[in-house]
Amino acid sequence: MKFSKVLVANRGEIAVRVMQTAKAMGYQTVAVYSDAERNARHVQEADEAVYIGASKVSESYLSIAKIIEACKKTGADAVHPGYGFLSENTNFAQACIDNQITFIGPTASAIELMGSKRLSKIAMIEAGVPCVPGYEGDRQDLEYLAAQAEQIGFPIMVKASAGGGGRGMRLVEQSSELVEALQTARSEAENAFGSGELILEKAVIAPRHVEIQVFGDTHGNYVYLFERDCSIQRRHQKVVEEAPCPVMTPELRQQMGEAAVAAAKACAYVGAGTVEFLLDASGAFYFLEMNTRLQVEHPVTELITGLDLVEWQLRVANGEQLPLQQHELTLNGHAIEVRLYAEDPRQDFLPQTGQVLRWQPATLPNVRIDHGILATDEVSPFYDPMVAK
Repeated sequence: MKFSKVLVANRGEIAVRVMQTAKAMGYQTVAVYSDAERNARHVQEADEAVYIGASKVSESYLSIAKIIEACKKTGADAVHPGYGFLSENTNFAQACIDNQITFIGPTASAIELMGSKRLSKIAMIEAGVPCVPGYEGDRQDLEYLAAQAEQIGFPIMVKASAGGGGRGMRLVEQSSELVEALQTARSEAENAFGSGELILEKAVIAPRHVEIQVFGDTHGNYVYLFERDCSIQRRHQKVVEEAPCPVMTPELRQQMGEAAVAAAKACAYVGAGTVEFLLDASGAFYFLEMNTRLQVEHPVTELITGLDLVEWQLRVANGEQLPLQQHELTLNGHAIEVRLYAEDPRQDFLPQTGQVLRWQPATLPNVRIDHGILATDEVSPFYDPMVAK
């Protein structure tokens, strides 16, 4: 469905970044904002802005009804969800479709499948994508899970099926630690995701975390836009990403790229997606998960390919074919992204709030700064402490 006005259902740097490309392509843009962000940069960047509620995310940025209402109020006929918030919410994607609003992302069914570590792994095994040996069955009682763990062999990873960001995840090095790990992972997963479903995997020790950017369109075309290395993490959260991966070979790049495309084809994927792999020292790689949205770290891919991934998203969502085929894509140079967090390093990097006293982004050759900050801003406790990249 053709669209002309894009509502960005997000905030901060990603909202600003999406609006910049949308406006350059001639689209009208709509921002949404909460009490804490009436004068935020993303509000000032948009052509229109709609207030959607209290600062608490459940009453604003996570309210499907309020986002849909904002679309109707402004005549926005498309929604870009950014990352986080509702970007991988099946109900939100479906609500957009039900209200004749283009969701700039994959189908609700693809989001649902890839949102389950258990079901996505089963689908990947069927598609021939390399996966870590483990247990991804539907029987979930502790006694049975413990027996499966013994068969797999230690060390193993216990993971929440619906999980992300390291929550509901435990490394278990010996059987005496297993029951407690299963119980705490399940409890954490139920609190964080509303589902206590777990999977078990053989632990891949000290792997690199390498992800492949993929794209699909509604005409059956698929490409991979090379890789990003996201191995530098803190508490299972990425903090530095680079492209290309420093240990990659052309042969391995092609193998991983083709595996990622097979994953995308398995769920008839449309738009921008990222297939994450674990890469061990021998060069073997294993499917980890698929993120059904634009990644925080997408700029490093843009810099080494010379492409605008948001432009590709908008074109695909408007029914166009992918702008380039696989043989037309080239990799040039090297890019590193560092995330800037409002945190206190003396307090174990806990989020820090307060007024931004000074903000002056550098203007340097070959340096790109994505941000949503103004010098008058307050860093509030309501949102993620990452403020720029």
